[in-house]
This record gives sequence, structure tokens and C-alpha cells, in this order.
Amino acid sequence: MTVSCTTPHGLSIVILGLSVTSSWGNGHATTYRGLMRELVRRGHRVTFLERDRPWYADNRDLPKPPYGVTHIYRSLRQLRSRFQTLVGDADLVMIGSFVPQGTEIGEWVTRTARGVTAFYDIDTPVTLAKLARDDADYVTRALVRRYDLYLSFTGGPLLERLERRYGARRALPLYCSVDPTIYAPRDRCTRWDLGYMGTYSDDRQPALQRLLCEPARAWPEGRFAVAGPQYPTHIAWPRNVRRVQHLAPTRHRDFYTSQRFTLNITRAEMVRAGWSPSVRLFEAAACATPIISDRWSGIEAFLTPDREILLARNGGDTISYIRDIPDAERRAIGIRARDRILNNHTAAHRAAELEAYLLETLRAREAVGRAAHAVGVRAASRIPAGAGGQAS
Repeated sequence: MTVSCTTPHGLSIVILGLSVTSSWGNGHATTYRGLMRELVRRGHRVTFLERDRPWYADNRDLPKPPYGVTHIYRSLRQLRSRFQTLVGDADLVMIGSFVPQGTEIGEWVTRTARGVTAFYDIDTPVTLAKLARDDADYVTRALVRRYDLYLSFTGGPLLERLERRYGARRALPLYCSVDPTIYAPRDRCTRWDLGYMGTYSDDRQPALQRLLCEPARAWPEGRFAVAGPQYPTHIAWPRNVRRVQHLAPTRHRDFYTSQRFTLNITRAEMVRAGWSPSVRLFEAAACATPIISDRWSGIEAFLTPDREILLARNGGDTISYIRDIPDAERRAIGIRARDRILNNHTAAHRAAELEAYLLETLRAREAVGRAAHAVGVRAASRIPAGAGGQAS
């Protein structure tokens, strides 16, 4: 896919997201950074509004993003008072999942914005599970119906369910992406046979134990690494597994290119939903590092099994891949995956898709407005002269 940088005109876009200044413990920041940069590159005016939270305030690896404008607000009251006009006048106002007080913000935005409103769900299966339990604090069933667009990290059949069961006006995929200027192959001495990067989560840990820790115990000569924050101290790691705390995005490339293979593990709700590629999956592929992944429906829409990605059911599969695949084939798998991702899943592709969704929605609104105006004109033309005047 060729991504054009030509746009009809610059649009005003406001994004209210979890964080763009800090990537600590979340994958949202990487997505928003790439999207903002490419939208600005396409000629749009982009403003990011981020809630000031201690966790992110203490770990800001990009405190002043160099693309668009970023504002930090401290409360819902301050958000409303400072940015009422900005939100009201924008062509697009997009609210991300897990934004603090996201429900209250969504209600305010859908009342205030005269342009298109969108919900960007980076955690769609998690969100739907929360909606089913009525415990989502950043979106409600009523809000789902009020947003003009429901943009989702997850595609496939789930999009139809959003429209049919939850009343979304228009549910569309806006998958995660990768920045090919940051994530690229690099000749390095390999430090690990298999590595994994991801924040701890209860539902991913069993797969990490099965696909990395068990192989590490079974192959003491192998070298393994797990990078990411929030892992409980009680976890007993095999002796040949190196633990690395949080890695800033500037260090991701070095981590991937230091591995012979990298492991991708998907959260349980994403596995059940399918069609849920992760940011880390695309980053590793862009670095041409061969990926061993768990299995989920729709993965072949992004990378072809056995040709561009390797799927593992158990630790035996993992060991077989990392010990038995010849280096030439291993490198070829990584190169093929990189080509596939760069052709379809860069931040530039996502910016072009978002722009297309926005323009289609604006044009549809204009068409409805013209049709309504034409109906009014025809109705007025049928009113007899003098009708409505006072009787003499």
C-alpha cells in the first residue's frame, strides 16, 4: 500500500488519550506518538490532551512531544474550562480507552463538539467484557451509541457485534502500528536465544511460563530474557532468564535485535476475540526479528504462519523452533515479516486510514445536510402565497 501525504485541507484534530508523554507500563503512548506525527506530516493540526497522573508524571520519557501540541490537564473541571472552544470547533475529537473519567469526558465531548466524535479503543475485548459487567469507567453503552465512530485495535467479527449488539453507529478497525524509522534491523551480537517484552498481567503469565520459562528450564544452556515492569517479586525465574525492568521505546530496537527469536503473547480476552495484533508484534517484525507467538483467530491476516511468523502451542514447540531452525531460514522469516508489516502497518498507514474515515463521515454529514435543505426548499415552494397571513 502506498501512503500519500496529500490531503484536501488541514483538519483540526483533538485527541484525549491515556498518555503520550509516558510509555511506562502502557502501549498507548507509542501508538499516539506515531499517529500524531503522521497526522501532522499530512498537514493536520493535532492537539493531545493528557490527564496529569502521578504514575506517568514520574516516568515521562517524552515530556514534550515534538509533533502537534500537547497539554496536561489536572482535572475534569480544568479540561472543560480551558479547552471548551478547542473541542467545540475541532473537525474530530477522539477519546481513547482507559482515559481517567472517560465517561464524563465522553458525555461532555458529545454535547460540545460540532465536528465528528470518535472513541478509539486500544483495548476493545477488555472494554466489551467491562461493558457486559457494567463496570467500565471510561465508556458506557449509551456513549457507544453517541460517538460517530468507534475505532478499534481489534478487527474481525467483533466490529459487527459492536454495531449490532452495542449500537455503535460505525465500527471500524484502526489497528496499532509501527514507526519504521525507529524499528529496523541492526547487526548486533545476539545476547539471547529468546526474549519477551511486556508489562506483567495475570492472564499473560501462564503463557509466558509455558512458552518461555519451561523451555528455559528444559534447556539450561539457552539464554532467555523477560523485559517489562510490574512483575511480582514472588515469581521464581529460571536461572538462565535475565530480568530487565522497563525499557523506554528508545531501547526497544536494541532489545529486539539482540535476540535470535522473540516471543509474542496475547492477553486472554484478545485471544478469545481474535484479530488483535499488538504493538510489540509489529515492532519486532519491523526489526526483522523472527517471532514465536501464541495462536489466535485472524493472525494470518497480519502475518502468514510458518512463513512470516511461528506459532507455538507449548514449550516443546518453542524449543524446536529456537534449536532446530537453521540460521538462514530464521533470518528469512524475519525479513519476510518485516516486508509484510512495512507494506501495511506503519503509523503512516494508520494516519491515512483515520483521515479517510474522518473525511467520509464529514462528507456524509454534508450530504445529509444538503438533502434536508432540499426537502425544506421543496416544502416551502408548495406553501400557497399568502398562507400563514392574518385573516382580514
